[in-house]
Amino acid sequence: MRINVPVVGFLIGLFLPVIGFFIVYSLMFKATPIGTLLGSLMHDHRSASKVLTLSLLINLLPFVYFNTKRLDHAMRGIVSATMLYALVIVLIMFVW
Repeated sequence: MRINVPVVGFLIGLFLPVIGFFIVYSLMFKATPIGTLLGSLMHDHRSASKVLTLSLLINLLPFVYFNTKRLDHAMRGIVSATMLYALVIVLIMFVW
């Protein structure tokens, strides 16, 4: 399977922020159970947008890797997934 396709970058860009969320959770909210944290993030939209934004920072790692290896199509997929997450974060902050 070729790695320089937008679908591979898009899937990586979709799943890495989930791992980033657990990293942010383990660093910032150690004492809080995950169920309680998710419940509080559902009601406090400002905190939810901050945690999701920090979770997106992990997408920089494959972006820089694909950029140095000149895998432009996969990099385009990562940017697309990050833009999709950014749209969701803006909707969480201002609409919901």
